[in-house]
Amino acid sequence: MAGLNFEATYTDNHDILKILEAEGVEFLLSSEGKVPVSECNGKVMCLFFSANWCRPCRAFTPHLVELYETLRKRGINIEIIFISFDRDEDGFKEHFKSMTWLAVPFDVNLHRRLIDRYRVDRIPSFIPLCSDAITVEEDLIGCIEDYGADAFPFTRKRHQELKAMDERKLEEANLEELLGHEGRRFLICGDDRKVPISEVAGKTIGLYFCAYWSPPCCAFTVQLRDAYNKLKAAKGDCFEIVVISTDRDLDEFNVNKSSMPWLAVPYEDRTRHDLRRIFNIKGIPALVLIGADGKVISVNGKFMISSYGAEAFPFTESRIRDLEAALRKEGEALPKQVEDVKHEHVLKLDMAKAYVCDSCRKQGKFWTFSCDVCDYDLHPSCLEKAN
Repeated sequence: MAGLNFEATYTDNHDILKILEAEGVEFLLSSEGKVPVSECNGKVMCLFFSANWCRPCRAFTPHLVELYETLRKRGINIEIIFISFDRDEDGFKEHFKSMTWLAVPFDVNLHRRLIDRYRVDRIPSFIPLCSDAITVEEDLIGCIEDYGADAFPFTRKRHQELKAMDERKLEEANLEELLGHEGRRFLICGDDRKVPISEVAGKTIGLYFCAYWSPPCCAFTVQLRDAYNKLKAAKGDCFEIVVISTDRDLDEFNVNKSSMPWLAVPYEDRTRHDLRRIFNIKGIPALVLIGADGKVISVNGKFMISSYGAEAFPFTESRIRDLEAALRKEGEALPKQVEDVKHEHVLKLDMAKAYVCDSCRKQGKFWTFSCDVCDYDLHPSCLEKAN
């Protein structure tokens, strides 16, 4: 640790070692065998309370493995000690197989005393032994899931710095910084060709959060592709889409990417996760729109495309207001109810997000003449033809 300033005071890093010594623990377990407790002297110490029977614990462990390996590659002399909540040694051993750090040997009574000493009342719990650490109640687990190794040294100050960086990216949306990562300054096409991020600068960008396995995404992709192609034909290269995949594995991502005519952030890149966090994406499909000036236009691009398609471009509030005003004017010019020679009941003017006209069998949206008695819809234009 000499020469490194983590801006965290690890005043208690030997405390756990003294406690283990007092408990008669002379060695810890590693994947290769036994390690003397004394080898932890001088290291940044953290405790990990977890159990094999706990699904959230099993889901979080890979995040912690990635963090641990990344920090060690960066030269951070960190050590994690696993303290088990498992009820039997088989569960303990099975869970420990997924870890690359040390563990207190299995002893239910010893583990219970350590759990009580550190007042652990939930798992998974990750406790850095420093004076200003983010507490369990402040959701250090969530912080690590969100930021990975960048969460180090796990202090409140560092967490605030990371959130401020997210807010700045959200407000300014510099494409190189937003879409690039650790020297990568390119996006990829369906054929894996690399396209410099600088080539999409000055365009309106749609960040498309989607997955191959999701039926709603497949349905929306059809609408998005239609709008994209119409804009390409009418306005040239004014609009570009970048896929931010939430696919479950690389194979799914490759199928997804190859089926779309636009760009993507590489699957193995952490930027995918960062963008979901920055834009607070809770569900898919989602479309975040960034203007040619680099500022975020809307995080609800899906609604704009679903409602208005290519006509919504350039997706500004003023453009949507104009479209809504035109729609209201169109509705005001239509009769409130009509009779059509092809249908026995009175039809009333209604608004529908999508419907199929029972006369021409084509899909329609917005204004329709519908029947309150039966499932019947009619395009206003088809009514005119019938009369």
